[in-house]
Amino acid sequence: MKTRLTEPVSRRAFLHGVGVTMALPWLESVPVWGDDKPNNASSEPPVRFACLFSGNGFHSKEWWAKGEGKEMELGKVLESLHPFREKLLFLRGLYNEEALIGGIHSCQTGNLLTGAHLAPGGAIQSGISCDQVVAEAMKSQTKVPSLALGCEPSIAAIHGNYSMIYSSHISWNSSSTPTPLELYPSLAFDRLFRDQTGKTDKSVLDAVIEDTRGLRNTVSKSDRQRLDEYLSSVRELEVRIDQAGKAGRLQGWRPTLEKPDMPRPADGIPQDIDQHMRLMCDILVLAFRTDTTRVCTLKLNNDHSSLRFPNLTSERSPTQGIDYMIHHLLSHTDGADWLKVNQFFAQQLAYIAGKLDAVQEGDRTLLDNSMILYMSSMMTGNHENKQLPVVMVGRGGGQIKTGRVLDYLDKPNRKMCSLYLSLMDKAGVRLDKFGDSTQRLTEI
Repeated sequence: MKTRLTEPVSRRAFLHGVGVTMALPWLESVPVWGDDKPNNASSEPPVRFACLFSGNGFHSKEWWAKGEGKEMELGKVLESLHPFREKLLFLRGLYNEEALIGGIHSCQTGNLLTGAHLAPGGAIQSGISCDQVVAEAMKSQTKVPSLALGCEPSIAAIHGNYSMIYSSHISWNSSSTPTPLELYPSLAFDRLFRDQTGKTDKSVLDAVIEDTRGLRNTVSKSDRQRLDEYLSSVRELEVRIDQAGKAGRLQGWRPTLEKPDMPRPADGIPQDIDQHMRLMCDILVLAFRTDTTRVCTLKLNNDHSSLRFPNLTSERSPTQGIDYMIHHLLSHTDGADWLKVNQFFAQQLAYIAGKLDAVQEGDRTLLDNSMILYMSSMMTGNHENKQLPVVMVGRGGGQIKTGRVLDYLDKPNRKMCSLYLSLMDKAGVRLDKFGDSTQRLTEI
């Protein structure tokens, strides 16, 4: 497989402190990205790539889109994306041929971003995922090559003669090694800013205060405002991470004790799924905003997920949360509560899109300079994967015409890996072949 990196190596700008290195957001008076240019001219922002995943598919009647631009209509699952319809692509009919082999969860997810054949019998064998191909090409240009974030622990079991490691990972950094998931918001935050991972009593902003003061004296007035907004968002996220999990709404498998019989550790996985997901969304935005990484996957839950949703009000019982049934079983009901859960997941994408679109990077927004995929490994909870649900927000640095519905269902080239070849081109990585495809989707 031939790889060519078409983007030049960047000269980076950082704030430094004891044990802390913070990358800067885009500033008009500082050439953060690209080659140094005369007269301190601002440089072209890079393209970022992310993939959000939620397991078990979507409501059978409410995953759809039609029309173009401002006239685009969206099904109820995606209605939170309505403000971004002009920056959205809805792709219908794409599929992974290798995922058709078993028709079960454990062999439908592990090759979602690889298109590779999965080894049965408990062996672990997939392929390098498209996000990690981009991360490898970009690794010299960012502090962190990629982030693989998750909100539900991996499943260690065998299902239908396939390892459920496949159900728990979408990112693979080798054909036999899934990219380790970071489930702890505090550790993901530390990875962005601290030179050594681990909790300290000192805020990262306190550590870089001297560098910050010096920078404020050298940048433009509008850049001082951008810098203040950025530093405020970092502080807010630190505080929220410290407070995460204190509401105590438990999701997933129920323990035999109603209350813990030991003190809760200060650092851990937040037990409130809405808070956990929102923190991970904010970490993704912060990572892209600072160019600490240009590649991220966010696995909102597993395929065959055990999450529950006490934060959502049940339609069948207004006094009860949707915690009477785990996500996997709920996916087979296709009712009003299943739709609510679908909408909750799609709202995470809409939240990310809104945050990215609010950040101006020259003539475009950070959303314009990104490609954010959202997908599942099956269309519906009945394991239908002859076509996969795929939506993307962002314009890939102005290279992608959005506000469209692209239907590949009856076309000869409808491989997911053809989509990845097209998107990797926009990220500056051109391959002759990826997974099971040598063709691109020419419309993208």
